[in-house]
Amino acid sequence: MGNKLDTYAQNTWCAGCGNFAILGAIKAVLLSLVEEGTLLENIVLVSGIGCHAKIVDYINVNSFYSLHGRVVPAASAIKISRPGLKVIGFAGDGDCYGEGLEHLIFAAKRNIDITMIVHNNRVYGLTTGQYTPTSPLNFKGRSTPAGTKELPINPLELILSAGAGFVGRGTSHGIELLKKIFKEAILHKGFSLVDVLQVCVTYYNMYEYYDQRVYELAEHNPEDYQQALGKIREWDYNQDTKIPLGVFYKKQGPVFEESFPAPQADPVQRDVLIKKALKRAI
Repeated sequence: MGNKLDTYAQNTWCAGCGNFAILGAIKAVLLSLVEEGTLLENIVLVSGIGCHAKIVDYINVNSFYSLHGRVVPAASAIKISRPGLKVIGFAGDGDCYGEGLEHLIFAAKRNIDITMIVHNNRVYGLTTGQYTPTSPLNFKGRSTPAGTKELPINPLELILSAGAGFVGRGTSHGIELLKKIFKEAILHKGFSLVDVLQVCVTYYNMYEYYDQRVYELAEHNPEDYQQALGKIREWDYNQDTKIPLGVFYKKQGPVFEESFPAPQADPVQRDVLIKKALKRAI
């Protein structure tokens, strides 16, 4: 489907990769936002290192490649420097829940108005199959041929407890739900995390596993913290239980960047401010 968000870059993801669903969903959402009045030049995408990161090559929007684990501080610096922008970060589970976890926790704690979309395939795909913080116990990969000896973390429980105002989950076999969650997360004023169970067909094909277990939340009150926590804990990334999808938690609160003075009107001074903020953050 051709549109003004397409680029000339050749897509190099593996056939069947869950990243295609995320790409299709976010393109549709961005076009919807533009149709509703958001200026395309006021949207900035930030990515990290990994297969997920290529997504910014395939969307004709201002973007920034950060270092591994540093998507959140780069996105935060952009937002603080230019609070009028919509800043959307893309990161992998190893990228964000591993090396970048402390940045994620503090962005949630500060309630910085950025949206983080995590491509959670539960494996290091680009480096050919090592385990990540969300890989299950006994996962056999390149770095753990006998299986991992540790339980996975539940990132949604961790980020909810850190203070995130918006927490949701989708899968790469549910593009319509992804579009709904992405748009709601981007429009939410405050820190938003969307965890996408994005399947890596080459090193950890979980399509059948997810298809048999996922269900969409119904009659759920996303403003109820305890209810959200209970739903998040239904599946701990290791057990063969049902996996709820949707918006678990949504609550407004003061945003971090509004505690700073307004950016300088002079565009030259403003650009200097952005560069300094990015340098400090990374």
